[in-house]
Amino acid sequence: RHPPVCHRPLSRPPAADRTYAEDRGSDGAARHRAGGCGAVSDYIAVLALLAEYGGRLDAGAYDDWLGLFAAECLYSVMPRENDAQGLPIALISCTKRAALEDRILALQQANKYNIHTDRHLIGLPRVTGIASGSVAYEASFTVHQTDQEGDTRLFATGLYRGRLLQTEHTLKIAAVTVLLDTFAVPSLLATPL
Repeated sequence: RHPPVCHRPLSRPPAADRTYAEDRGSDGAARHRAGGCGAVSDYIAVLALLAEYGGRLDAGAYDDWLGLFAAECLYSVMPRENDAQGLPIALISCTKRAALEDRILALQQANKYNIHTDRHLIGLPRVTGIASGSVAYEASFTVHQTDQEGDTRLFATGLYRGRLLQTEHTLKIAAVTVLLDTFAVPSLLATPL
């Protein structure tokens, strides 16, 4: 089993709902508050969770990947064109963790797809909002796939837009939308992005 992603609660007191811009000074630099109440610890928690997210998918540890999600969560994959036009049509939409579990079970036991290895490269996240017990973020990503013949190709590029929720001892994914740069994925979208 993997260790918990974050042992500390979010650095914001519950009454302080802030936007990303409110946590920056007039010079645009991130503010640092004494006593650990600053954007730095929140940023590190998001960074650690995204590292686990990509690492667990790359290892094929899908059950452990599911452990990063809250029971009530949203996971969707959609082209950025749909998002930009306000169209809710997604290639994949799971509105609860149970739906994600069903999808993983089908992947492991029923679906047939090209055998491959994924490699997620996740860029440094940008914290876009902080509210009571949650952090909103965006992070660019690429996914490369290597097939059984050893050929590696770029499979998908895009942006993760998500919200993390503070639970009793760790952060959990409350929502993640995978915005693909194009709606044309080169083959089956079998494994999670």
